[in-house]
Amino acid sequence: MSVAPRVVLVHRHSERDEIVAEQGTWGQAEFVQKRRGVSLSAVKKRHESLSAAVQAVSAGIPKEWRRGTVERSDLPRFLFEPEDVVVVVGQDGLVANTAKYLDGQPVIGVDPNPGGNMGVLVRHSPRDFESLLGRVGAGKAQVEARTMVAASTDDGESLVALNEVYLGHSGHQSARYLITTPDGAEERHSSSGLLVGSGTGATGWLLSVARQRAHPITLPGPTDPELGWFVREAWPSPTTGADLTEGVLPEGQELAVRAEGESLVVFGDGIESDRLLLSWGQTVRIRAAGRRLRLVV
Repeated sequence: MSVAPRVVLVHRHSERDEIVAEQGTWGQAEFVQKRRGVSLSAVKKRHESLSAAVQAVSAGIPKEWRRGTVERSDLPRFLFEPEDVVVVVGQDGLVANTAKYLDGQPVIGVDPNPGGNMGVLVRHSPRDFESLLGRVGAGKAQVEARTMVAASTDDGESLVALNEVYLGHSGHQSARYLITTPDGAEERHSSSGLLVGSGTGATGWLLSVARQRAHPITLPGPTDPELGWFVREAWPSPTTGADLTEGVLPEGQELAVRAEGESLVVFGDGIESDRLLLSWGQTVRIRAAGRRLRLVV
């Protein structure tokens, strides 16, 4: 007997939920903010839209299919199955948060905000979900394989990110390290950190950094195997340089970074709580990940 497919619905607490957790009750929160001249009507509206979207998606799952639900903070502890169909209801960032825990499962991004502009990763409305899920189940949905970024240390630890990997000082001081490019060029840096991103990240933080450069490089597209990289605010000195500060990492190539200072960290997609710690002399290698996000488009 074959096992029914499973849909895993991923969501996060709304702003209203977070405010209630802090203030105790919604009424108390409204009272406090009203005294400050702040209206919470927009927060309430977004909460209602998210709740309605989650309900619509849940109602669109066939009764004979299995289902699971996971909140963002529980993602590191949730066990995804190889045959899962993952449905993310929320913003683009929640897709990125989820992607690092997947290995080939198709992902449907659902935008809970009616009438708004769809995101880069959440491209579908709740009303379209049921028919889209049917196409996924029949193997007829169009899927976009998006490149991800991987960082691995010389002691076997690793992490994966969809948008970008950031290396820097844990206390936001200057990070000191030796960078080696694929062609063997080396340079010691004292900088605000190193950013290595995919074509998906090229629509966000990576693009923001690229626009500040005098001679912007051509960033990769979402499915391109190349990665873009930038050193932020490299400081030239008698012992550190500022020449190797940007480039495109070719397919199959990697950047090697050896820590030459204390308290260096590596984390992906802005999730600093899930990070690698580098001690003096330790090396991290950053390259395109072996697995990709399979985004249903």
